[in-house]
Amino acid sequence: MKEEDARCIFKQILNGLEYLHENNILFRDIKLENILFNSEGKIKITDFGLSKPDIEDNEIVYSYCGSPEYMAPEMLAKYIHILS
Repeated sequence: MKEEDARCIFKQILNGLEYLHENNILFRDIKLENILFNSEGKIKITDFGLSKPDIEDNEIVYSYCGSPEYMAPEMLAKYIHILS
């Protein structure tokens, strides 16, 4: 993939996340499996099951979510500690 193509894809992802944030939606499951291309080659963000609507500015969300495969080891260890 050319760097210019990667830059275009990344910009589309950022634009999508910016749109969600402008509409007070916190998307909490960003990973490759949730970024798709439509038939025109445009990015589509999918799987809003873990999203939080109506988030206010500076609101902190504490709930655990995400895929363990994509979590930082220290976050995973913290979650495992909470469960035990």
